[in-house]
Amino acid sequence: MTTPLTGIAAGFRPVYNIQQITPFGSGHINTSYLVKTNSSSYLLQRINHHVFPDVAALSANIESVTDHLRKRIATADGEAGEQMTLRLIPAHNGKRWHQDETGGYWRMYDFLEGLVSYDVVETAEQAYAGARSYGHFLNFLSDFNAKQLTPVLPDFHNVVSRLRNFEGALKSSVPKLAERVRQCPSEIKRVYELADGLTAIQRAWENGKLSTRVTHNDTKFNNVLLTPDGRGRAVVDLDTVMPGIVHFDYGDGIRTATATVAEDEADLQLLDVDREKYRAFTEGYLSVTRDLLNPAELHYLPRSGALLAYLMAVRFLTDYFEGDVYYTTKYPEHNLVRGRNQLKLAELLLKN
Repeated sequence: MTTPLTGIAAGFRPVYNIQQITPFGSGHINTSYLVKTNSSSYLLQRINHHVFPDVAALSANIESVTDHLRKRIATADGEAGEQMTLRLIPAHNGKRWHQDETGGYWRMYDFLEGLVSYDVVETAEQAYAGARSYGHFLNFLSDFNAKQLTPVLPDFHNVVSRLRNFEGALKSSVPKLAERVRQCPSEIKRVYELADGLTAIQRAWENGKLSTRVTHNDTKFNNVLLTPDGRGRAVVDLDTVMPGIVHFDYGDGIRTATATVAEDEADLQLLDVDREKYRAFTEGYLSVTRDLLNPAELHYLPRSGALLAYLMAVRFLTDYFEGDVYYTTKYPEHNLVRGRNQLKLAELLLKN
């Protein structure tokens, strides 16, 4: 039976004889579907045009980066040569996206068969393997000119900019939102207490002490795919690939791979840092990247996990004070709970 999704999928080449289309994955930004034909499988995604308004620049970034990755992988040896990357399928109009009758933007990738992702890191061995794939990603792109990429989300990980947004949210004149601010004096105080130490990495970058690199910028652990026997194979979800610093990628990997509970866990007594997974992720990442990084980068690396947790805390609290306009929430205090959780995680990671 022909459905709207079937028609959209058929807008890409060489997709025909479609057998099945089913929802896929747990992403919060783009909506994904697994498309199965009689010979191949593809990943169809509706691009969130509100988050990524410049679809042309987004697509150009992904295509240029994946082309470079394929060339580097093809000439690499050992585990590096076994890495995989995404491939955009062209639409019939020759572009790397398709626009439907309602104005929605869609893209399609070859589906990477036989690989799995984990929302929660189950073992230190998984943390090590995933970190090595993230390390290969940074290594492969070390000779790619970051200036070729369009910053599709400017200041995405700029904690100084995020703090300015936070300060603006505190000045709300809307009674309901102003009341939220009044009820959170301890959280606001802690944000400011941690600010000086956790803006140091951003300041070092702005002062030229840290190298600008091509970074992924969303290295949650479920964005690296592993083989069923636990070997890291592919880094996916490349929408946020932009100029950045290594601390963004290592830090977000540490933040998500080592926390003992999810970021929306309200009982902070359950929250801790899994030291074994912390060591494993760090060893895995540095086993591939240590020779690439300069002394200043290595000096600031231990603070990276705390920086990313702090940055997320600031973003969650800002959204709470602005009325929950960005993140999807399941109850009124959801963003507040997330903010408290990530503030505590930042404190724990500073002590690690």
